[in-house]
Amino acid sequence: MCGICGMYAPGAVDRDVLQRMNDAIRHRGPDDEGFYTDERVGLGSRRLSIIDLSQGRMPIHNEDESVWVVFNGEIYNFLELRQGLEARGHRFTTHTDTEVIVHLYEEVGVGVFEKLRGMFAVALWDRKRGTLLLGRDRVGKKPLYYAWDGARLLFGSELKCMRAFPGLKLSLDFEAINYYFSYLYIPAPLSIYREVRRLPAAHYLELHAGAVQIRPYWDLRFDRVHRERDPRAYVERLRELVTDAVRCRLMSDVPLGAFLSGGVDSATVVGLMSQLSSKPVQTFSIGFDTESFDELEYARIAARAFGTDHHEEVLQPQALEWVETLVHHLDEPFGDSSALPTFMVSRMARRNVTVALSGDGGDEAFAGYESHAVHVRDERLHQRVPAPARALVGAGLRAGSWATAHPKLRRVAGAINRANRSLAERFCNVFTKQERAQLFSDEARREIGAAREEDLFAGLLGAQPFPDFLSRVLYADTKSYLTNDILVKVDRMSMANSLEVRSPLVDQHVLEFAAAIPSDLKLHDGVSKYIFKRMAEEFVPREIVYRKKHGFGVPLALWFRDELRTMLHDVLLSSDDRGARLFDRTFVERMLREHASGARDWSVQLWALLVFRLWYRAFAP
Repeated sequence: MCGICGMYAPGAVDRDVLQRMNDAIRHRGPDDEGFYTDERVGLGSRRLSIIDLSQGRMPIHNEDESVWVVFNGEIYNFLELRQGLEARGHRFTTHTDTEVIVHLYEEVGVGVFEKLRGMFAVALWDRKRGTLLLGRDRVGKKPLYYAWDGARLLFGSELKCMRAFPGLKLSLDFEAINYYFSYLYIPAPLSIYREVRRLPAAHYLELHAGAVQIRPYWDLRFDRVHRERDPRAYVERLRELVTDAVRCRLMSDVPLGAFLSGGVDSATVVGLMSQLSSKPVQTFSIGFDTESFDELEYARIAARAFGTDHHEEVLQPQALEWVETLVHHLDEPFGDSSALPTFMVSRMARRNVTVALSGDGGDEAFAGYESHAVHVRDERLHQRVPAPARALVGAGLRAGSWATAHPKLRRVAGAINRANRSLAERFCNVFTKQERAQLFSDEARREIGAAREEDLFAGLLGAQPFPDFLSRVLYADTKSYLTNDILVKVDRMSMANSLEVRSPLVDQHVLEFAAAIPSDLKLHDGVSKYIFKRMAEEFVPREIVYRKKHGFGVPLALWFRDELRTMLHDVLLSSDDRGARLFDRTFVERMLREHASGARDWSVQLWALLVFRLWYRAFAP
């Protein structure tokens, strides 16, 4: 696991600047650093030593030093690939997975990424061809940013690398800001800066002869549904694939453990690790002193069932003292508050291990979120009730205060209002379009212009011939929320603590098999993740498998009304930085007032605004 950076700048490669770019991501690889420079290209690498501790320094080259590579991630099939390459005459000088990439490129060129099983961000320089190649793994576990001005290309694992380059002038991307306040994240290929893009997952960038081309090399297909109807066949095959995905992620020359949240996904991963390991697995959990948010009881049940060496901490409101550290490591506005417990559990784990496995990805693959069932119900309403009738009922419910006062009528009103929107618009669940119009100042609205936040999902929902409605939703969630939120959060928060996190449930073989399972065996008779739970119940305690879904949330609503109220007001109502000019103060004051009184829970939106204002103070151009 490493951080990488570099530049293509013919006649202007500056070794000192490359050093500054590399220093900016030291936390991603505190064990070592390495560089390659010539008259056109500079490559930099920070190393967190996991495999072949003594010989794995990057950049790594081929036999005649014509191909050089820096690499962030892990290739889980590298031994198999190496055997085939050695049989074809390639000579290896290390035992690392990195060296496989160099020789595989010599054999298949840009087809190299299709052959790799794992998580990766790769930069490869072919001196003979004059080609720079950047590639990113299938679901975006490992990040890669770049800036191309038509003559010079900069790249790096984090935006810090770009900010360390003195000649790069940066400006805010207001389309990205609009997305952020719609979804809590900025989707690839955008970044918060207009001049910097993020290479999309499952894509590679090729710079050759002064031109840049970006192409996909993989996609998750839902139009190849299996016809088998016996659930037992799916359960058996899924158990084989998930076991294999866990097994290959146990490869390590350093101590290894697992996150254990108390949910079925992490418990499944830990359970399989325990079956495959010769000694107790070290597990790590974070809890809260607010009972409705605390999952430690279920994490302990799993830990006892699997005989793990269990570690846990309780997160207090004072932990928000770390919020500026989070903002620093996230690099751009990121509004998912579960970044905080992810940072804290990573910090705890790093005291004991260098690698941890997690259960991320199971909900997107197998329909585990409550929103998936809600989407299905809303779509039935959208299809069965004519639009004029929906509009009439929705207007009537909105007009009557009695409707919003009664919980059942409030749910009906919410369903009607969602059904009146397109599917793409229903994914926007932070500030609505109307609320953003009130949140932003006149200046910010002018900058945002005609940007449409629903365009992100409109493109995803029409990306392929989906066999059914739920498949469209799962594809969109995988390509957006999983890639741009969950995996970003885990990468930045773990790497902030120099911890490598591996996620078996986003293994390509698991995802491809899940996509081919009929949708009615994912969401089945009201049971979410039906096939996955049938598989997990064979060895995971039933009280974990069939408990109500519990997100990795933070009790912000309570904290913002109590211990953290003063801090929140001080930041959001401050006029000390230029960030204040982007927002309507009257609307922000209204949010704070309504939240404090309990009239409305604005905690998600207030956190997003808090993070943005802190980011603006630190990094706005």
